[in-house]
Amino acid sequence: MQASAYKKIIVKVGSNVIAGADGLPDVEVMGRLIGQIAGAKKRGLDVVLVSSGAVASGRSLVPVSDRTDPIARRQLLASIGQVRLINTYTRLLQPHGLLCAQILVTKEDFRDRMHYLNMKRCLATLLQNSIIPIINENDVVSVTELMFTDNDELAGLIASMAGADALLILTNVDGIYDRPPREPGAAVIPVIDPTRTDFSSFISAEKSNFGRGGMLTKCSMAQKLASVGIKVHIANGKTPDIITAILADEPVGTVFVPHASQSKLKRWVAHSEGYAKGFVYINGGARARLAQTRKATSLLPVGIARIEGTFQKGDIIKIAAEDGEVLGLGMAQYSSVLAQSYAGEKNKKPLVHYDYLFLYDTAYK
Repeated sequence: MQASAYKKIIVKVGSNVIAGADGLPDVEVMGRLIGQIAGAKKRGLDVVLVSSGAVASGRSLVPVSDRTDPIARRQLLASIGQVRLINTYTRLLQPHGLLCAQILVTKEDFRDRMHYLNMKRCLATLLQNSIIPIINENDVVSVTELMFTDNDELAGLIASMAGADALLILTNVDGIYDRPPREPGAAVIPVIDPTRTDFSSFISAEKSNFGRGGMLTKCSMAQKLASVGIKVHIANGKTPDIITAILADEPVGTVFVPHASQSKLKRWVAHSEGYAKGFVYINGGARARLAQTRKATSLLPVGIARIEGTFQKGDIIKIAAEDGEVLGLGMAQYSSVLAQSYAGEKNKKPLVHYDYLFLYDTAYK
């Protein structure tokens, strides 16, 4: 896919991009990014912005004692900081004649298919009206198990939901390095094939200063998006004109090359791993059937070895080999009770139809 063919992009801006060395918002950097987004809009692109920075914005408004409970501290700073953050973006967009809309989400919003479709409809309506959606995790209510791993995970879900052509992950480094960046001779990897999985061998799991995520989680998410047909760029958001350079197909940062595009429903299933309600373990025959071809293949009850967990029709389930290796995800077409009664039987309708089945690359070995 050439950059000139992009019609819809997701731009994810990390905390370390829009926060200065003191941890407070860097309005100059934010202004440069908004100018480039406005330029993309004028060239006819739909742009969705996934922006961190609520906590940093809140830190600039009110001092909070270090003795305050960490969760309460985050809630306080995020609740007041999100207002400052969206107001800053609103002010920066005004000279360009553009409006923005605030969307705050939690993991729960992606668990239910109906909620997912409602969000998707809202997003489409905003874009149809030339309004830039600015999305962030709702840190006021997203605590403990309700939290995304980081906003990279959220951006990946939004890219999949919106049917984006590309996701631009702007961080505070120049891309994915072939070794720790501080080591002599370290170089940015310009292109990564989506089948590559050895990221942990050269990428540190170290987290960024102000964000929750790390480069390892970025790579994992980028690889998954590329596998469903979405191009992913990872680049330095503090570099002047970085968005413009990416859209002009200049060799900057790291690009994850996509596979052929898959259906929007498969994209949704692919990014629903955290919401699975149960495990379905399949026997060797079923695994061989899935592995021997990438053609349309559904998961039939005859291939079920055992079931763990309780699920209903429409729930996401994990599909695993008998040795425990997770092979993919699917949307159940009936309950775990019925699936259990059908297990091992022939001539029963599929538990997971091909249209609702997403297999990892490792399933085809």
